[in-house]
Amino acid sequence: MDIAEVAKRSGMAASTLRYYEKKGLIASTGRQGLRRTFGKDVLDQLALISLGQAAGLSLDDIRGMFTPNGPRIDRQVLAARADEIDALVRRLKAMSKGLRHAVACPAPSHMECPTFRKLLASAASGTIDRHWRQAAK
Repeated sequence: MDIAEVAKRSGMAASTLRYYEKKGLIASTGRQGLRRTFGKDVLDQLALISLGQAAGLSLDDIRGMFTPNGPRIDRQVLAARADEIDALVRRLKAMSKGLRHAVACPAPSHMECPTFRKLLASAASGTIDRHWRQAAK
């Protein structure tokens, strides 16, 4: 397939394909005139790249998954990333809970709300992340 066909079938710009090739993520099989050509496996590689990026992996992490014998996906890297995502979800849920409390708090002002004052104290001391982790439990 030439680069235009790969771009069309993958939904990625040709410039992205050239960048991925420069970074060593994909490799062209040659040229057809001035256009790069790629094997059929490039679409699977591009899908893996997209999936890895959606999971928050860096291009360097993703490049390490490609070997001459095909993709080798490190399960430990995936488990570590899943743990990071789980921690982020817990933190975001705690933040949402705090914001919802601030919206519904019956105190006359936020500055009179004990929960809001605890959040302020955590932010002032630089321990807000620890506060969110505890609130998520």
